Amino acid sequence: MFRKYKMKIGAKLLIAGVVLISVIGFTDSRQSGEVCKDVVIRISNQHENYYVDESDVLALMTDNGNQAVKGTSFKELNLKDIEQKVEMDKFIKEAEIYKDLKGNLLVKVELRRPLARVIQTQGPDAYIAEDGAVLPVSTKYTSRVTLISGSYSQELVKQDLTTTEEGKKIYDLIKYINKDKFWKAQVAQIDIDENLNVLLYPQVTKQYVEFGKPEDLERKFKKLKIFYDRILPQKGWNTYSRVNLEYEGQIIAE
Repeated sequence: MFRKYKMKIGAKLLIAGVVLISVIGFTDSRQSGEVCKDVVIRISNQHENYYVDESDVLALMTDNGNQAVKGTSFKELNLKDIEQKVEMDKFIKEAEIYKDLKGNLLVKVELRRPLARVIQTQGPDAYIAEDGAVLPVSTKYTSRVTLISGSYSQELVKQDLTTTEEGKKIYDLIKYINKDKFWKAQVAQIDIDENLNVLLYPQVTKQYVEFGKPEDLERKFKKLKIFYDRILPQKGWNTYSRVNLEYEGQIIAE
């Protein structure tokens, strides 16, 4: 009796297993022949950062319309290859592409955001992004960011700032200014010469700031804040033409 019962259970399990394998096989077969019904593009970090829109992403995915995605079998679509095409645009930091259960292709794109604009006299302008990447300018949109000028600007745009020691120092200076509301509003332009000496030009007051090398940022900006908070209110906001922060323990104003 017990043996017959075990045989019945075993038979039922075998049948269930065969049915499950059949269903899986049918599903795999169906999905392998399934075509892309639609392309759904979602772009993050786009607020006041409109260098790339959905049409641009779709153009990158399809080689400007020369390669079909919508209506193509998923079996024929190399999603990793499409991701790499999308990420070729410097304004795109990362792309993630995958198929959902409805047969749509979901495209998630994260944009880079410019922090500063490099002005060149002997070449095209460029942007410096939040992650230190060098970005081209665009006719579609212009960011209101800190300007960078000076003879070192040609070297600055040759490669992403995080790849060289000099670039990292300037990148740290840009980030320091942008993360502080006061300095972001106050510093309009950064001028850098071939020796990496920095001049800061303010938005409001008349004097320029001789900052020296982009080093000891905390100490130098602390001195500059003292100059704005204590000296200028007493002497007048446009009394001085320049202020020097290079020397430790001193604020030199002229």
